[in-house]
Amino acid sequence: MGLMDIRDRIANACQEVGRAPSEVELIAVSKVQPLDRVEAVLEQGHTLFGENRVQEAADKWPDFKARFPNVSVHLIGPLQSNKTRQAMELFDAIHSVDRPKLANGIARLAQELGHCPDLFIQVNTGEEPQKAGILPADADGFISEARALDLPIKGFMCIPPVEETPSLHFSLLRKIAERNGLTGLSMGMSADFEQAIAFGATHIRVGSAIFGDRVKPDA
Repeated sequence: MGLMDIRDRIANACQEVGRAPSEVELIAVSKVQPLDRVEAVLEQGHTLFGENRVQEAADKWPDFKARFPNVSVHLIGPLQSNKTRQAMELFDAIHSVDRPKLANGIARLAQELGHCPDLFIQVNTGEEPQKAGILPADADGFISEARALDLPIKGFMCIPPVEETPSLHFSLLRKIAERNGLTGLSMGMSADFEQAIAFGATHIRVGSAIFGDRVKPDA
């Protein structure tokens, strides 16, 4: 496994469904990866990375961005309201907009800062109580609210339930996006990204298959 292998699999998956590989952006999920592994992927020319936590990204990416100026970093994990300002200054896109309070906070800060990252609305397609995201029934109303705030909504993101067929959730997310006139679909991870590509994914999130298994701290 590695970056080139994942790129080959993306190309093959796209070919099978008549899509161009350029339509799919590969987010290398660098959370909790050692810096030397991240640097190795950067040196292979990859420019799009994903982080789950604001603080980890703040500790890692300013130095890397100074050396690799073309890099984009996306927040793919949950965003606490009190971290919104820091997130907007750090990230090029936020994939986890999941509640009106957060949308309103981003809108206020966008006015103050004069810029806003690209935004994706997270949908809890499996309606799991422990998982973040707008419920599917509330997605249309929430996109209307976000548009009224003049937010740069690019699409939707989902994380299917582990025990369910992911294609059902990818299909649902695509239908929500289509009826709202949005094309961005952040869906698909290491185990199911080929299926996600078949359902129109524009952003897939792959971690250990690129970097290797996460390093566990010494006991």
